[in-house]
Amino acid sequence: MSALSPARTVLNPRIPYTGTIFGGFKPGEMIIIQGKVPNDADRFQVDLQCGSSINPRADVAFHFNPRFQRSGYIVCNTLQEEKWGREEITYEMPFKKGENFEIIIYALKDVLKVAVNGKHVLQYRHRLALERVDTLGVYGKIHVQALGFVSDTMSTSSSFESKNTEVAKENTILLQPPDYTLPYKGILKNGISPGKTISIKAEVSAYPHSFVVNFCSSDSTDIALHLNPRMKNSTFIRNSYLKGCWGSEECSLSKFPFVAGQYFEIIIYCDTHQYKVAVNGVHLLDYKHRVKSLESINQLEINGDIMLLDVKMW
Repeated sequence: MSALSPARTVLNPRIPYTGTIFGGFKPGEMIIIQGKVPNDADRFQVDLQCGSSINPRADVAFHFNPRFQRSGYIVCNTLQEEKWGREEITYEMPFKKGENFEIIIYALKDVLKVAVNGKHVLQYRHRLALERVDTLGVYGKIHVQALGFVSDTMSTSSSFESKNTEVAKENTILLQPPDYTLPYKGILKNGISPGKTISIKAEVSAYPHSFVVNFCSSDSTDIALHLNPRMKNSTFIRNSYLKGCWGSEECSLSKFPFVAGQYFEIIIYCDTHQYKVAVNGVHLLDYKHRVKSLESINQLEINGDIMLLDVKMW
């Protein structure tokens, strides 16, 4: 495979896979998935999702679902507010068990166009706003060798067939993420305050020990919130470092949510009296404020055995 940059591609991802689409999915851009259908496959799916929440389940703008029963067919649909819409079925089946494939999903203003192995297969009119799509999910019986994003200035449907053939010939996959090199240090503008939310998307390393997320003050060594998942013994430490001393640790947890090699999303919500922490859409824990002057907490630090993908605050 040519023109691949390991820092900008996802190679041999573990399935099920859920990952951020950096900068969203815009008209003129392509998603490319290269893989192989196993001999025992019954179905697999590629979902363009609006987030990664599990409960409630995130909306799915485009559900692409090849099924191998009988002569085979492809089901496309949209999930909104946990309800499926009307199925669109394509009876042309370009996938064969035991064979390699390349899927190209090309975004236009009004539709998505899908090609397999350089040949146009179907198009799907948007039912949800394309700008809501920020996550790619791949599930089911499928082996994926590489997946990624190709930015493009093409915007006309007439160019699709020639363009996807060109991409297929070059086997080029490029991701264009921001620089989230670790250790990461970000500014929390105007500090933390009740109602603010921080989202952290990342992938756990293959052989992890731990990672940390700290809410700090740039004017001192204080750490108002210290989150420290430790994968070696499946513990999740929470604490604060104030006036040169660590406080009492909190570590009780019903279930440890982090798995080696897997994607995750942490949501940290600042309430009046506490932080509320969710992982992959499921509420996990609360941590009462030990620093009263929340506006002084103006720095976010992240480090450890993860690949950081995205950080947002709103």
